[in-house]
Amino acid sequence: MTLGEVAKRLELKGLVLPDPGRQVRWGFCSDLLSDALAHAGEGDLWLTHQRHLNVVAVAKLTGVAGVVCVRGLAPSPEVLSRARAEGVAFLLSRQDTFELAGRLFRLLQGEA
Repeated sequence: MTLGEVAKRLELKGLVLPDPGRQVRWGFCSDLLSDALAHAGEGDLWLTHQRHLNVVAVAKLTGVAGVVCVRGLAPSPEVLSRARAEGVAFLLSRQDTFELAGRLFRLLQGEA
């Protein structure tokens, strides 16, 4: 499923969406950058509360399909500017991580 489709189905706001046709392989939830570096995979959609510049770097290194900031916690304009420059997708959800992860799981399993 594409990032654009996931965003639409889960009602995510695209803050930076350089490639809405990028395939979302799976989801990943963590607020620890070291955990994301070690375990987030190419094409994962990363759900996190973190929203600082280092998130952009980790997202770029891991090749995630995008970063979703949960609970309506938007990154700063500086972070979004860096994400645009690096081609890293950033999205925003009003939902908490638990609810959004469940919905993403069902969607990617073809249940929702």
